[in-house]
Amino acid sequence: MFEPVPEKEAGMMNALQLAYIGDAVWELFVRNHLVRKGMTVHHMHSECIRRVSARAQAAFIRSLEGDLTPEEQELVRRGRNAHAHHPVPRNQNPEDYAMATAFETLIGYLSITGNNERIAGFADIILGGDKNG
Repeated sequence: MFEPVPEKEAGMMNALQLAYIGDAVWELFVRNHLVRKGMTVHHMHSECIRRVSARAQAAFIRSLEGDLTPEEQELVRRGRNAHAHHPVPRNQNPEDYAMATAFETLIGYLSITGNNERIAGFADIILGGDKNG
């Protein structure tokens, strides 16, 4: 959809910039997955919120840890250690919030470098194994 950014250039981006893109890309993958399930709009909305939450994203990145390359593990570390200039939302566990940022950083990096096949593979692992929708 967009011209890929060279890996070296993308690797020098701030982790929060990558997470910003990753948040949007992941939500689009989730919405695409849900719309193919033939759900009502209300049900899709509820499921989407559940699957893009910090708690869910933290669980996703933990489930993928054994499948990550060393470079991806480094991106996850950078994302986990990134500190936004705002407090963690009150209803969020700080550890989950940090891990969700790590997940979004990885997704953002893969997207911006044009590695959508890798994201799709992760989505198959994460979303494909869900029998509830």
